[in-house]
Amino acid sequence: MSDQTSTQAVYRILDASANRAAEGLRTMEEFARFVLEDSLLTAATKAIRHELRVALEKFPAELRLAARAVNSDCGTRLVADDEMRRADLVAVVASAAARTQQALRCLEEYSKTIASPFSSVAESLRYRTYTLAATLMLMPQRRQRLADARLYLLIAGDSDVDRFGQTLGKMYQAGVDIIQLRDKSADDATVYRLSRRGAEVARQHQKVFVVNDRADIAAASGAQGVHIGQEELPVEAVRRVVGPDVMIGVSTHSIEQVRAAVLDGADCIGCGPTFPSQTKSFGEFPGLDFLRQASDETGLPAFAIGGIDESNLAMVMATGIHGVAVSGGILSADQPLEVVARMHRTTREAKTIRITP
Repeated sequence: MSDQTSTQAVYRILDASANRAAEGLRTMEEFARFVLEDSLLTAATKAIRHELRVALEKFPAELRLAARAVNSDCGTRLVADDEMRRADLVAVVASAAARTQQALRCLEEYSKTIASPFSSVAESLRYRTYTLAATLMLMPQRRQRLADARLYLLIAGDSDVDRFGQTLGKMYQAGVDIIQLRDKSADDATVYRLSRRGAEVARQHQKVFVVNDRADIAAASGAQGVHIGQEELPVEAVRRVVGPDVMIGVSTHSIEQVRAAVLDGADCIGCGPTFPSQTKSFGEFPGLDFLRQASDETGLPAFAIGGIDESNLAMVMATGIHGVAVSGGILSADQPLEVVARMHRTTREAKTIRITP
Protein backbone atom coordinates (compact mmCIF):
# COMPACT_ATOMS: atom_id res chain seq x y z
CA MET A 1 0.00 0.00 0.00
CA SER A 2 1.47 3.35 -1.01
CA ASP A 3 1.97 6.18 1.46
CA GLN A 4 -0.67 8.22 -0.36
CA THR A 5 -3.20 5.38 -0.16
CA SER A 6 -2.46 4.88 3.53
CA THR A 7 -2.89 8.58 4.27
CA GLN A 8 -6.16 8.61 2.34
CA ALA A 9 -7.40 5.64 4.39
CA VAL A 10 -6.39 7.28 7.65
CA TYR A 11 -8.27 10.47 6.80
CA ARG A 12 -11.29 8.40 5.86
CA ILE A 13 -11.17 6.67 9.26
CA LEU A 14 -10.68 9.98 11.06
CA ASP A 15 -13.62 11.52 9.24
CA ALA A 16 -15.94 8.59 10.02
CA SER A 17 -14.82 8.36 13.65
CA ALA A 18 -15.13 12.11 14.18
CA ASN A 19 -18.69 12.02 12.85
CA ARG A 20 -19.60 9.04 15.04
CA ALA A 21 -18.15 10.67 18.15
CA ALA A 22 -19.96 13.96 17.52
CA GLU A 23 -23.25 12.16 16.84
CA GLY A 24 -22.90 10.08 20.01
CA LEU A 25 -22.10 13.13 22.12
CA ARG A 26 -25.07 15.00 20.68
CA THR A 27 -27.34 12.06 21.56
CA MET A 28 -26.03 12.10 25.13
CA GLU A 29 -26.42 15.86 25.31
CA GLU A 30 -30.07 15.69 24.26
CA PHE A 31 -30.74 13.21 27.08
CA ALA A 32 -29.12 15.55 29.61
CA ARG A 33 -30.95 18.56 28.21
CA PHE A 34 -34.45 17.32 27.42
CA VAL A 35 -34.91 14.19 29.54
CA LEU A 36 -32.96 14.98 32.69
CA GLU A 37 -33.28 18.75 32.19
CA ASP A 38 -29.92 19.01 33.95
CA SER A 39 -27.88 22.12 33.16
CA LEU A 40 -24.67 20.77 34.66
CA LEU A 41 -24.65 17.55 32.64
CA THR A 42 -25.77 19.34 29.50
CA ALA A 43 -22.84 21.74 29.85
CA ALA A 44 -20.41 18.89 30.58
CA THR A 45 -21.47 17.03 27.43
CA LYS A 46 -21.38 20.17 25.32
CA ALA A 47 -17.87 20.94 26.58
CA ILE A 48 -16.54 17.57 25.41
CA ARG A 49 -18.22 17.97 22.03
CA HIS A 50 -16.77 21.48 21.64
CA GLU A 51 -13.25 20.41 22.62
CA LEU A 52 -13.39 17.57 20.12
CA ARG A 53 -14.45 19.93 17.35
CA VAL A 54 -11.62 22.34 18.14
CA ALA A 55 -9.06 19.53 18.32
CA LEU A 56 -10.18 18.16 14.95
CA GLU A 57 -9.30 21.47 13.34
CA LYS A 58 -5.71 20.16 13.31
CA PHE A 59 -6.81 18.03 10.36
CA PRO A 60 -7.60 20.07 7.22
CA ALA A 61 -11.33 19.83 6.51
CA GLU A 62 -10.73 19.45 2.78
CA LEU A 63 -8.63 16.29 3.35
CA ARG A 64 -11.31 14.73 5.54
CA LEU A 65 -14.05 15.59 3.05
CA ALA A 66 -12.03 14.36 0.09
CA ALA A 67 -11.49 11.03 1.81
CA ARG A 68 -15.19 10.60 2.59
CA ALA A 69 -16.81 7.83 0.51
CA VAL A 70 -20.17 6.91 2.01
CA ASN A 71 -21.59 5.21 -1.06
CA SER A 72 -18.74 2.72 -1.30
CA ASP A 73 -18.49 2.08 2.43
CA CYS A 74 -19.31 -1.60 3.01
CA GLY A 75 -19.98 -0.88 6.69
CA THR A 76 -23.13 1.13 5.92
CA ARG A 77 -24.86 -2.02 4.71
CA LEU A 78 -24.10 -4.06 7.84
CA VAL A 79 -26.76 -3.52 10.50
CA ALA A 80 -27.22 -5.81 13.53
CA ASP A 81 -30.77 -6.64 14.60
CA ASP A 82 -30.31 -5.15 18.06
CA GLU A 83 -29.29 -1.83 16.50
CA MET A 84 -32.90 -1.32 15.43
CA ARG A 85 -34.29 -1.41 18.99
CA ARG A 86 -33.67 0.31 22.35
CA ALA A 87 -35.24 -0.91 25.59
CA ASP A 88 -35.59 2.57 27.08
CA LEU A 89 -34.02 6.04 27.18
CA VAL A 90 -31.10 4.93 29.32
CA ALA A 91 -30.33 2.25 26.72
CA VAL A 92 -30.18 5.02 24.10
CA VAL A 93 -27.54 6.79 26.19
CA ALA A 94 -25.61 3.56 26.77
CA SER A 95 -25.47 2.90 23.04
CA ALA A 96 -24.46 6.48 22.23
CA ALA A 97 -21.76 6.42 24.91
CA ALA A 98 -20.30 3.15 23.62
CA ARG A 99 -20.28 4.50 20.07
CA THR A 100 -18.58 7.70 21.22
CA GLN A 101 -15.92 5.89 23.23
CA GLN A 102 -15.13 3.51 20.38
CA ALA A 103 -14.90 6.40 17.92
CA LEU A 104 -12.58 8.33 20.23
CA ARG A 105 -10.36 5.28 20.53
CA CYS A 106 -10.16 5.05 16.73
CA LEU A 107 -9.30 8.74 16.56
CA GLU A 108 -6.65 8.25 19.23
CA GLU A 109 -4.96 5.31 17.51
CA TYR A 110 -5.11 6.29 13.82
CA SER A 111 -4.15 9.93 14.44
CA LYS A 112 -0.81 8.69 15.80
CA THR A 113 0.25 7.93 12.22
CA ILE A 114 -0.10 11.55 11.08
CA ALA A 115 -0.50 13.87 14.08
CA SER A 116 0.46 12.27 17.36
CA PRO A 117 -0.33 15.31 19.63
CA PHE A 118 -4.01 14.87 18.78
CA SER A 119 -4.05 11.33 20.18
CA SER A 120 -3.53 12.54 23.75
CA VAL A 121 -6.52 14.87 23.38
CA ALA A 122 -8.69 12.01 22.12
CA GLU A 123 -7.53 9.85 25.02
CA SER A 124 -8.44 12.53 27.58
CA LEU A 125 -11.87 13.06 26.02
CA ARG A 126 -12.48 9.31 26.01
CA TYR A 127 -11.81 9.04 29.76
CA ARG A 128 -14.07 12.01 30.45
CA THR A 129 -16.79 10.36 28.38
CA TYR A 130 -16.58 7.23 30.54
CA THR A 131 -17.31 9.33 33.63
CA LEU A 132 -20.01 11.39 31.96
CA ALA A 133 -21.80 8.34 30.55
CA ALA A 134 -21.93 6.65 33.95
CA THR A 135 -23.36 9.80 35.51
CA LEU A 136 -26.01 10.19 32.81
CA MET A 137 -27.12 6.56 33.00
CA LEU A 138 -27.29 6.45 36.80
CA MET A 139 -28.88 9.87 37.30
CA PRO A 140 -32.52 8.70 36.89
CA GLN A 141 -31.96 6.03 39.55
CA ARG A 142 -30.22 8.48 41.89
CA ARG A 143 -33.09 10.94 41.56
CA GLN A 144 -35.73 8.29 42.07
CA ARG A 145 -34.30 6.85 45.28
CA LEU A 146 -34.74 10.14 47.13
CA ALA A 147 -37.46 11.68 44.98
CA ASP A 148 -39.88 12.00 47.91
CA ALA A 149 -37.29 12.71 50.63
CA ARG A 150 -37.52 16.31 51.81
CA LEU A 151 -36.70 16.35 55.52
CA TYR A 152 -33.25 15.17 56.67
CA LEU A 153 -32.40 15.03 60.39
CA LEU A 154 -28.88 15.00 61.83
CA ILE A 155 -28.79 13.41 65.26
CA ALA A 156 -26.19 12.54 67.90
CA GLY A 157 -25.85 9.10 69.42
CA ASP A 158 -27.28 7.72 72.65
CA SER A 159 -25.78 5.51 75.35
CA ASP A 160 -28.93 3.38 75.20
CA VAL A 161 -29.33 1.59 71.85
CA ASP A 162 -32.98 0.73 72.45
CA ARG A 163 -33.85 4.30 73.33
CA PHE A 164 -31.97 5.48 70.24
CA GLY A 165 -34.04 3.15 68.07
CA GLN A 166 -37.28 4.36 69.65
CA THR A 167 -36.30 7.99 69.03
CA LEU A 168 -35.58 7.28 65.37
CA GLY A 169 -38.86 5.42 64.97
CA LYS A 170 -40.82 8.39 66.33
CA MET A 171 -38.96 10.81 64.06
CA TYR A 172 -39.63 8.68 60.98
CA GLN A 173 -43.31 8.36 61.89
CA ALA A 174 -43.60 12.13 62.40
CA GLY A 175 -42.29 12.88 58.91
CA VAL A 176 -38.48 12.69 58.80
CA ASP A 177 -37.30 10.95 55.62
CA ILE A 178 -33.56 10.56 56.29
CA ILE A 179 -31.68 10.42 59.58
CA GLN A 180 -27.92 10.77 59.82
CA LEU A 181 -25.95 9.68 62.87
CA ARG A 182 -23.30 12.33 63.44
CA ASP A 183 -21.44 11.91 66.72
CA LYS A 184 -17.72 12.73 66.83
CA SER A 185 -17.48 11.84 70.53
CA ALA A 186 -18.68 8.23 70.33
CA ASP A 187 -16.24 5.36 69.93
CA ASP A 188 -16.36 3.02 66.93
CA ALA A 189 -18.10 0.21 68.78
CA THR A 190 -20.88 2.53 69.91
CA VAL A 191 -21.32 4.05 66.46
CA TYR A 192 -21.53 0.55 64.98
CA ARG A 193 -24.19 -0.61 67.47
CA LEU A 194 -26.25 2.53 66.98
CA SER A 195 -25.90 2.27 63.22
CA ARG A 196 -27.11 -1.33 63.15
CA ARG A 197 -30.20 -0.34 65.09
CA GLY A 198 -30.70 2.79 62.98
CA ALA A 199 -30.51 0.82 59.73
CA GLU A 200 -33.00 -1.73 61.10
CA VAL A 201 -35.50 0.94 62.15
CA ALA A 202 -35.15 2.71 58.80
CA ARG A 203 -35.96 -0.51 56.95
CA GLN A 204 -39.03 -1.03 59.12
CA HIS A 205 -40.31 2.43 58.17
CA GLN A 206 -39.06 2.29 54.56
CA LYS A 207 -36.86 5.30 55.22
CA VAL A 208 -33.12 6.00 55.07
CA PHE A 209 -30.45 5.86 57.77
CA VAL A 210 -27.04 7.43 57.08
CA VAL A 211 -23.70 7.17 58.88
CA ASN A 212 -21.55 10.28 58.93
CA ASP A 213 -17.98 9.96 57.55
CA ARG A 214 -17.45 6.26 58.28
CA ALA A 215 -17.83 4.20 55.11
CA ASP A 216 -16.60 1.09 56.93
CA ILE A 217 -19.24 1.33 59.64
CA ALA A 218 -21.95 2.13 57.10
CA ALA A 219 -21.07 -1.01 55.14
CA ALA A 220 -20.74 -3.24 58.23
CA SER A 221 -23.95 -2.05 59.85
CA GLY A 222 -26.17 -2.32 56.79
CA ALA A 223 -26.90 1.41 56.74
CA GLN A 224 -28.68 2.74 53.68
CA GLY A 225 -26.21 5.61 53.24
CA VAL A 226 -22.98 7.30 54.21
CA HIS A 227 -22.22 11.02 54.15
CA ILE A 228 -18.74 12.47 53.57
CA GLY A 229 -17.24 15.93 53.70
CA GLN A 230 -14.71 17.58 51.45
CA GLU A 231 -11.85 16.39 53.67
CA GLU A 232 -12.92 12.74 53.83
CA LEU A 233 -12.29 9.90 51.38
CA PRO A 234 -13.28 10.67 47.76
CA VAL A 235 -16.52 9.22 46.43
CA GLU A 236 -14.67 6.66 44.31
CA ALA A 237 -12.89 5.23 47.34
CA VAL A 238 -16.06 5.21 49.44
CA ARG A 239 -17.91 3.38 46.66
CA ARG A 240 -15.31 0.60 46.77
CA VAL A 241 -16.01 0.16 50.48
CA VAL A 242 -19.83 0.38 50.56
CA GLY A 243 -20.67 -1.13 47.16
CA PRO A 244 -23.19 -0.02 44.54
CA ASP A 245 -26.38 -0.04 46.64
CA VAL A 246 -25.43 2.25 49.54
CA MET A 247 -26.18 5.91 48.91
CA ILE A 248 -23.29 8.37 49.18
CA GLY A 249 -23.92 11.97 50.20
CA VAL A 250 -21.31 14.71 49.85
CA SER A 251 -21.08 18.08 51.61
CA THR A 252 -20.59 20.98 49.20
CA HIS A 253 -19.89 24.64 49.89
CA SER A 254 -19.54 26.02 46.35
CA ILE A 255 -20.95 25.40 42.90
CA GLU A 256 -17.59 23.97 41.82
CA GLN A 257 -17.86 21.35 44.56
CA VAL A 258 -21.42 20.56 43.47
CA ARG A 259 -20.24 19.93 39.90
CA ALA A 260 -17.43 17.70 41.12
CA ALA A 261 -19.72 15.70 43.43
CA VAL A 262 -22.22 15.03 40.63
CA LEU A 263 -19.56 13.75 38.23
CA ASP A 264 -17.78 11.83 40.99
CA GLY A 265 -20.92 9.74 41.50
CA ALA A 266 -22.61 11.18 44.59
CA ASP A 267 -26.22 10.12 45.17
CA CYS A 268 -27.13 13.34 46.95
CA ILE A 269 -25.44 16.50 48.18
CA GLY A 270 -25.60 18.75 51.20
CA CYS A 271 -25.41 22.46 50.33
CA GLY A 272 -24.38 25.02 52.88
CA PRO A 273 -23.93 26.36 55.38
CA THR A 274 -27.00 28.46 54.71
CA PHE A 275 -27.23 30.27 58.07
CA PRO A 276 -25.20 30.21 61.31
CA SER A 277 -25.75 26.94 63.15
CA GLN A 278 -25.94 25.83 66.77
CA THR A 279 -24.03 22.63 66.05
CA LYS A 280 -21.18 23.67 63.76
CA SER A 281 -19.17 26.86 63.21
CA PHE A 282 -18.15 28.19 59.79
CA GLY A 283 -16.18 31.20 58.63
CA GLU A 284 -18.25 31.72 55.48
CA PHE A 285 -21.87 31.18 54.56
CA PRO A 286 -22.71 30.58 50.88
CA GLY A 287 -26.32 31.27 51.82
CA LEU A 288 -29.46 31.25 49.71
CA ASP A 289 -27.72 32.24 46.48
CA PHE A 290 -25.71 29.02 46.57
CA LEU A 291 -28.90 27.01 47.03
CA ARG A 292 -30.40 28.68 43.94
CA GLN A 293 -27.25 27.90 41.95
CA ALA A 294 -27.24 24.25 42.98
CA SER A 295 -30.93 23.69 42.30
CA ASP A 296 -30.65 25.43 38.92
CA GLU A 297 -27.66 23.38 37.78
CA THR A 298 -28.52 19.84 38.81
CA GLY A 299 -31.45 17.58 39.51
CA LEU A 300 -29.41 15.46 41.91
CA PRO A 301 -31.19 15.51 45.30
CA ALA A 302 -29.69 18.47 47.18
CA PHE A 303 -30.38 19.33 50.82
CA ALA A 304 -29.80 22.77 52.29
CA ILE A 305 -28.02 22.65 55.64
CA GLY A 306 -26.95 25.08 58.33
CA GLY A 307 -29.15 26.96 60.79
CA ILE A 308 -32.45 25.93 59.23
CA ASP A 309 -35.58 25.99 61.39
CA GLU A 310 -39.26 26.81 61.08
CA SER A 311 -38.61 30.54 60.89
CA ASN A 312 -36.58 30.37 57.67
CA LEU A 313 -37.76 27.11 56.12
CA ALA A 314 -40.11 28.73 53.60
CA MET A 315 -37.42 31.04 52.19
CA VAL A 316 -35.00 28.11 51.92
CA MET A 317 -37.49 25.98 49.99
CA ALA A 318 -38.30 28.95 47.75
CA THR A 319 -34.78 28.65 46.28
CA GLY A 320 -35.88 25.45 44.53
CA ILE A 321 -33.68 23.22 46.68
CA HIS A 322 -34.82 19.58 46.92
CA GLY A 323 -35.00 19.45 50.71
CA VAL A 324 -33.47 20.53 54.02
CA ALA A 325 -31.16 18.98 56.61
CA VAL A 326 -31.94 20.06 60.16
CA SER A 327 -30.52 19.40 63.60
CA GLY A 328 -31.03 22.02 66.32
CA GLY A 329 -34.13 23.41 64.63
CA ILE A 330 -35.87 20.16 65.55
CA LEU A 331 -33.95 18.63 68.46
CA SER A 332 -33.82 21.86 70.52
CA ALA A 333 -37.58 22.43 70.26
CA ASP A 334 -39.89 21.80 73.22
CA GLN A 335 -42.08 19.57 71.03
CA PRO A 336 -39.71 18.18 68.38
CA LEU A 337 -42.23 15.75 66.87
CA GLU A 338 -44.73 18.54 66.30
CA VAL A 339 -41.98 20.60 64.65
CA VAL A 340 -41.13 17.64 62.41
CA ALA A 341 -44.78 17.31 61.34
CA ARG A 342 -44.99 21.00 60.46
CA MET A 343 -41.68 21.06 58.62
CA HIS A 344 -42.64 17.90 56.76
CA ARG A 345 -45.82 19.59 55.58
CA THR A 346 -44.06 22.85 54.67
CA THR A 347 -41.39 21.15 52.56
CA ARG A 348 -44.00 19.33 50.53
CA GLU A 349 -46.28 22.28 50.06
CA ALA A 350 -43.37 24.46 48.93
CA LYS A 351 -41.73 21.98 46.59
CA THR A 352 -42.63 21.27 42.97
CA ILE A 353 -41.34 17.77 42.35
CA ARG A 354 -39.15 17.40 39.26
CA ILE A 355 -40.28 14.96 36.58
CA THR A 356 -38.07 11.88 36.77
CA PRO A 357 -37.54 9.88 33.56
